[in-house]
Amino acid sequence: MTDRISIIAPDDWHVHLRDGEMLTQVVPHTAHRFQRAIVMPNLRPPVTSVAAAQAYRERIRLACPADLEFTPLMTAYLTDTIDPSELERGFREGVFAAAKLYPANATTNSAAGVTDLLQIDPVLETMARIGMPLLIHGEVTDAEIDIFDREAVFIERHLAPLRERHPELKVVFEHITTEQAVQYVSSVDRHLAATITPHHLHINRNAMFAGGLRSDFYCLPVAKRECHRQALRRAATSADPRFFLGTDTAPHERASKESSCGCAGIFNAPFALESYAQVFDEEGALAHLEAFTSLNGPEFYNLPVNSGRVILERRDHLVPELVNGLVPFHAGEILSWAVADASDQVQL
Repeated sequence: MTDRISIIAPDDWHVHLRDGEMLTQVVPHTAHRFQRAIVMPNLRPPVTSVAAAQAYRERIRLACPADLEFTPLMTAYLTDTIDPSELERGFREGVFAAAKLYPANATTNSAAGVTDLLQIDPVLETMARIGMPLLIHGEVTDAEIDIFDREAVFIERHLAPLRERHPELKVVFEHITTEQAVQYVSSVDRHLAATITPHHLHINRNAMFAGGLRSDFYCLPVAKRECHRQALRRAATSADPRFFLGTDTAPHERASKESSCGCAGIFNAPFALESYAQVFDEEGALAHLEAFTSLNGPEFYNLPVNSGRVILERRDHLVPELVNGLVPFHAGEILSWAVADASDQVQL
């Protein structure tokens, strides 16, 4: 039995760092575990310009402990009216690493998102030409579509046609949650990848209702049936380079999570790497962990692999109920893998 593994320093290809006081609370947890992170642009107002991305990047850097090597990779928030030339300038100047597509009103702070994909075809043509990745929150928002079917319907109605119109566009299907998404990504030979979160590997939709309404397990896209969770675990642990780590860590204050209309999002950054390691161990696939956490993402984004390394060791440890006043994923649970000397790296 393997009790200690060394992996190349990982990256997180999907994070929500928020802004203001929340930013200072959560940035250190991502920076302690990951060397780079793709930062979501759904602030208020959203990040739609090069100047806004530069300013946000500087606020993130100021919130990061000085002794940590951490690079925030900024993204642009696509709207119906965004200027393609602004995206191209930001990408060529190294400010934008990618652009994010939120269907309007699909999730937190997405009201300014895209209402019609055909309307932004000129933007997508520009992105395909310059090699700028498109990151997609893949859900339809039609009221008549069951919330558990919105990802599968999005593939049929929007993602497949989009890729037919723009076959050279690099696309990341973010935080996939369904067997249909796994099958679709697995069937494509190039220019399409997907991120998978730790929580969608650990929980199915029953978790939201275990013993009552559990708002800490409410996220978007919502967790699905057990068959979908199993499909995600097979994909993540398969060593298929089209799948890689993206935590979608999304912190909210207690009042926002436990209100009459609670916010979607799971704060998993403090123990995300340990959470993934446990899944790979359970699936007998520890040998494939490094590819998922540290190799597949850089390959897709055409970035160099990190030079540092992280040591994980088999050691039971209790996840605290609160981290900086926020409830972390796995709160009150025992995880069987820990980052070596983790107690020195994270302030609880």
